[in-house]
Amino acid sequence: MASLQPPADVETWPARRVVEFVLEELPGRVALACSFQKEESVLLDMLFGLEPDARVFAIDTHHLFPETYELWREVERRYGTTIEAFEGARVDDGLWASNPDLYLAVAKVEPLNRALLDLDAWITGIRRDQSPTRADAPKLAWDEQHELWKANPLADWSDDDCWAYIRERDLPYNPLHDRGYASIGDTHSTQPGSGREGRWAGMDKTECGIHTTSAADLAALLEGES
Repeated sequence: MASLQPPADVETWPARRVVEFVLEELPGRVALACSFQKEESVLLDMLFGLEPDARVFAIDTHHLFPETYELWREVERRYGTTIEAFEGARVDDGLWASNPDLYLAVAKVEPLNRALLDLDAWITGIRRDQSPTRADAPKLAWDEQHELWKANPLADWSDDDCWAYIRERDLPYNPLHDRGYASIGDTHSTQPGSGREGRWAGMDKTECGIHTTSAADLAALLEGES
């Protein structure tokens, strides 16, 4: 694992500088986790502007919206790239409703762990105002959960900041945002709503586990399945 010493003033840095720093300090060992939402529209533009051969990966649950898959293809065409796809084992229909934690462990968390195996840092679109669970997200810090560095360059951005950047740069974005979906996940568990209130509506859940489930938690969930 490559060493990295985040500058003391990293929290004052603009987003592009955070991206540039991790690319320079950990060449070839950094990737953007892309969920094809407005935040990733911004980060993709910054990332490929700095490094045309930058790595990007996405978790394909096989239940993404058609609009999300089309944006995936459009991003690859626009930037001349291939987004690395990671997918989990097939699960029984309805598992997302009967046992959402297990569903997410299989469909999202396990493939994410594989995506991160050969990385020293990952970049995400987390913003502090998205939910209380993200309110303290740093711009760059050691990720104990996954044992690598995690950069959240847009941590202090607002919705308006994202949209201003997208419009200024005429970037492609997920059209579901225009239909009231502030946060976009799987078809079966995403509804229109602000912040993350449309994710897992009707359940005591706003996170999919990618940013919250530890390796030990994942192992326990998968062991319970067997």
